[in-house]
Amino acid sequence: MPDKRMLLVDDSENDVELTLIALERYRVSNQIDTAHDGVEALDYLYCRGAHAHRAPGNPIAILLDLKMPRMGGLELLRAIRGDPVLASIPVVILTSSREERDVLAGYRLGVNAYVVKPVGFDQFAEAVRQIGLFWLMLNEPPPRDVPAA
Repeated sequence: MPDKRMLLVDDSENDVELTLIALERYRVSNQIDTAHDGVEALDYLYCRGAHAHRAPGNPIAILLDLKMPRMGGLELLRAIRGDPVLASIPVVILTSSREERDVLAGYRLGVNAYVVKPVGFDQFAEAVRQIGLFWLMLNEPPPRDVPAA
């Protein structure tokens, strides 16, 4: 069975905690790694800096917020899709932004899904459960670390 490690990229400690609680509640993933902005996420993906000694290999999916300091979600998504080794990782934008320009930009950059964070915890937990069920349990990920065609 492949490693079901997932990367959660969000600068809000509250949203990170809620997402981790929801994923744990439904036992969706073996391991959830976190980054607090796009710069840290790239360090994680390239195994550099504070993440230089993490286990090798790409996460099975990335949950990505949009509005973050240093490097936002859309800029990170552009970098991921522009790298042949990272391009095949499924990316789900999980954000509070309903702005049409953000939705369009996400899809133009190759996001796999765009989910607006519900306000209440129960609705949020259910949204995370459904994301996890599909992307982490039902979806067949690409072979590990194989460059995109």
